[in-house]
Amino acid sequence: MTERQNKRDRPWLMRTYAGHSTAEASNELYRRNLAKGQTGLSVAFDLPTQTGYDPDHILARGEVGRVGVPVSHLGDMRRLFQDIPLEQMNTSMTINATAMWLLALYQVVAEEQGVDIARLQGTTQNDIVKEYLSRGTHVFPPGPSLRLTTDMITYTVHHIPKWNPINICSYHLQEAGATPVQEISYAMSTAIAVLDAVFASGQVPEERRGDVVARISFFVNAGVRFVEEMCKMRAFGAIWDRITRERYGIENPKHRRFRYGVQVNSLGLTEAQPENNVQRIVLEMLAVTLSKDARARAVQLPAWNEALGLPRPWDQQWSLRIQQVLAHESDLLEYEDIFAGSHVIEAKVEALVEQCLAEIDRIQEMGGAMAAVESGYLKSQLVASHAERRARIEAGEEKIVGVNIFETTEENPLTADLDTAIMTVDPANEARVVAALHQWRDNRDEGRAQEALAGLKATAAGDGNLFAATLECARAGVTTGEWSWALRDVFGEFRAPTGVSSAPVAVTAEAGTPLALVREKVARTAGELGSGRLRLLVGKPGLDGHSNGAEQIAVRARDAGFEVVYQGIRLTPEQIVAAALAEDVHCVGLSILSGSHAELVPDVLERLRAAGAGDIPVVVGGIIPNADAAALRRAGVAAVFTPKDFGITEIIGRIVDEIRDANKLEPLTLPEVAV
Repeated sequence: MTERQNKRDRPWLMRTYAGHSTAEASNELYRRNLAKGQTGLSVAFDLPTQTGYDPDHILARGEVGRVGVPVSHLGDMRRLFQDIPLEQMNTSMTINATAMWLLALYQVVAEEQGVDIARLQGTTQNDIVKEYLSRGTHVFPPGPSLRLTTDMITYTVHHIPKWNPINICSYHLQEAGATPVQEISYAMSTAIAVLDAVFASGQVPEERRGDVVARISFFVNAGVRFVEEMCKMRAFGAIWDRITRERYGIENPKHRRFRYGVQVNSLGLTEAQPENNVQRIVLEMLAVTLSKDARARAVQLPAWNEALGLPRPWDQQWSLRIQQVLAHESDLLEYEDIFAGSHVIEAKVEALVEQCLAEIDRIQEMGGAMAAVESGYLKSQLVASHAERRARIEAGEEKIVGVNIFETTEENPLTADLDTAIMTVDPANEARVVAALHQWRDNRDEGRAQEALAGLKATAAGDGNLFAATLECARAGVTTGEWSWALRDVFGEFRAPTGVSSAPVAVTAEAGTPLALVREKVARTAGELGSGRLRLLVGKPGLDGHSNGAEQIAVRARDAGFEVVYQGIRLTPEQIVAAALAEDVHCVGLSILSGSHAELVPDVLERLRAAGAGDIPVVVGGIIPNADAAALRRAGVAAVFTPKDFGITEIIGRIVDEIRDANKLEPLTLPEVAV
């Protein structure tokens, strides 16, 4: 029988992932959240900030302040944390390619507040491997990216010892379709690559190896299969303890402790019957809090309406209250680990550990995580896993309440007015941010800024630690885009493998199956057009790097008989139209999850018309509010797909219908080709 503890445990850090519009608006939101009992800050940066562009860059158009706060220079960082005492904060910053830059800005603001930087506590995400695989906010090639991470880790160990300089993220791997084994194995392989690089750099003496390992943290995902997810966390801890002890010789158990924070699963949140997302979020939170020996150090929960659009402050408050009820009303924190001695849990954990160690060894034999990224192995494995999961959902093997079972529903008062059930960002905000950026540049000491950039490039061309040069850039008024372009000039840029061409077939096309019927539809349409094969361009305009949906459409269209043109992420409307014309495609499919559809999709349509190709149908997929979807259709978009359209084979069939309609072919309504 489990005895109650004499002393109740302290709750985990409670955060809300937040940031939008401007530094001023986000600062107000942070202070309100802290007043509601939030115990840590979690900063969401907008895509230009994450990918190293200033708000006035062509690729930033439509993206400024959409999915996070724009931070272009020291002035923005000052305003973001105005009246928030940084020595009292534990701040998590979701930033990767530009992590060194944002931490430098944060340090300078703390210094201006009079804070001893050795007291600063928090985390920078700074895991570039998962950006290549799933999230798409990478900038530089693997080698230079690893150098930036190494330099930042060694700097913080020496100067900001309470800071977690990297948060190795398996969260985004699960969002990209990773199984628990893949999630653990790929994250641990990334940790090995990072630690190997840090220790090989010679910047940390042997006796301080434990201090480095102790500052490595992890950011994980928790899905709705909460027993499996809890076992996953116990397996994570066991493997980390083994690797740090056996590979790196870390003897102090405190240094070997598996330290992790959680954002529970957003992949499983549904647009259909979104009220069901609340109980999903609760179950996912239990997976990382029930087991004391594998309990998260920090938790942030998504909001019930994230599949619909940007959550409002009230929605975020609801998610915070879910944590507070569990921590303060329940008896969870009064007991030792309630799963200790469970033979079911122990067997599941042992199986996970065994499978993960085998996969980690396989990756090491390839040359480690970086080599497995560059070869495309990791990406192709994730694309395949995601395709298999989607196929299970479409076949009804994996059940999702409100989506493929129990679909009948009463009217939902929460979504009676969808246009007010989410928060919207004022489209005029971008122009204000750009104007403020120009004013900043006009008022700074230009000579000092250019000198700082020259020093950064010189350091990058050598082998010195880049943090000191980055700090000088921050103090000199350099902008996010300027810092990044200086390093691009030295390091170059990187386009990660898409994993689409090598992904195996996930859905069979046997006679009578939905895919076989769509294949027939594709073949008959191509024959009527006399084009050999139908050609589909899948494009991702703007800076949104969440490519999972686009990849799944591309793979299924390929399996349905399309010739698919997919060039990966981060394209301008001009590049997309040029590819559509060069490849003579029959349809353009655009995937955008960042909210920039209202700006970028009409641009694609206008450029197609200007090129005399206005008859090519354009379809759009993403998290698109009803009013925006209606506006896109009025602008000329043939079809809009949102998360409720989960049947990918059906989507491909509808794309064929749009191609037939655009080419004035009779609809194919015969039963044998209906989907």
